[in-house]
Amino acid sequence: MEAIYAAAVVLAFIAFGELISIWSKARIPSLLVAMLGIFVFAKLGIVPESVVDDSMLVQIYTILVAPLLFHMGTLIPLRVMLKQWRSVIIAISGMLVAVLLILAIVAPLFGFDTFVAGSGPLAGGIVATSLTTEGLTAHGAASSIIVLPALVLMLQSLPSMPLTNFLLRRYATKLRDSGELQELAEAHQAEEEEAEQKRKLVTLPGFLVDNQLFMLFLILVGGSAATLLAVPTHIPSSILALILGILAAAVGLAPDKAMERSNSFGIAMAGVIAIVMAPLVTASVQDVINAFLPTLTILVVGGSGIVLGGFIATKLLRWKSGLGMSVALTAMYGFPADYLLTNEVARSIARDEDEKEALLNAMLPPMLVGGFTSVSAGSVVIASVLVSLL
Repeated sequence: MEAIYAAAVVLAFIAFGELISIWSKARIPSLLVAMLGIFVFAKLGIVPESVVDDSMLVQIYTILVAPLLFHMGTLIPLRVMLKQWRSVIIAISGMLVAVLLILAIVAPLFGFDTFVAGSGPLAGGIVATSLTTEGLTAHGAASSIIVLPALVLMLQSLPSMPLTNFLLRRYATKLRDSGELQELAEAHQAEEEEAEQKRKLVTLPGFLVDNQLFMLFLILVGGSAATLLAVPTHIPSSILALILGILAAAVGLAPDKAMERSNSFGIAMAGVIAIVMAPLVTASVQDVINAFLPTLTILVVGGSGIVLGGFIATKLLRWKSGLGMSVALTAMYGFPADYLLTNEVARSIARDEDEKEALLNAMLPPMLVGGFTSVSAGSVVIASVLVSLL
């Protein structure tokens, strides 16, 4: 199939998944719809099994994966992460307990490759899944193992999102009725005023920040630097790119949301989704059936580990359990679901716009930082380390 036709077909499934997700208010994951749809169509012979490879999106992923991770490092300001240190600890605790439980239970039952295949995707999102899939493919793992990360990614948000909605609603209601919401709103206002007065070490001129081609050059330099440093340091380039992005944003060498400013984020994400889709499209129905029991086991064991680790950390930190448990669960869906869920809860619980804004200010930063810690950062580290052990 011609590359342009194949790319249009792949993007059609991705776009349809996005529409279903918007319509369902993120209750139905877009990736579940997109990947299940293209798998069914490929097995029915409606689209060729080579459609993902023909689309050239995998090549785009190869070029833009390191710049994408550099961009992820610019998403959350370092000052916000430091203030939300409890969210970071809770998210890390949930991930670590989940990985340890999967190692203790899943690895003896299904093998070490299955443990590696499920741990990164469960503790994170699409980027960790793509890194895991790429590593398993390079390792020469069985096709039933290679499709496992995609299956975990497709299904992990189904149990976690309703539970998060319940916990956040309970927390928001108590916050609103206790009178604590007003105090938090005043504290947030003071923090914002303080942050505005501080300046970074470097300030990029506005005409450069607004220039899309310069921003594209900037993130490519960051990704190239990470790839170059990976050789002498023996640290995976994915981890280095993430660290460089955080540091560059902290000192002012890169603006926040750098890749989005270059208008290249969409095509980069299409490449990431394509690398996850590829083994699923070419896998046989029997491969998927063989991977289903390990996938279900990973979801149950890993999900229990995230909840357990988050609960323990929340109690030790003496934080609000509803919010703490929700932060831990962001590992199973990440952005934008954490943003959409928080907005939905704030809108339904608030009695006016001021209360809605105050609830968002109280819940959104820890939820976003939790999702960033697990999905964007922690899972990339976990996936990169585990894949290197294959």
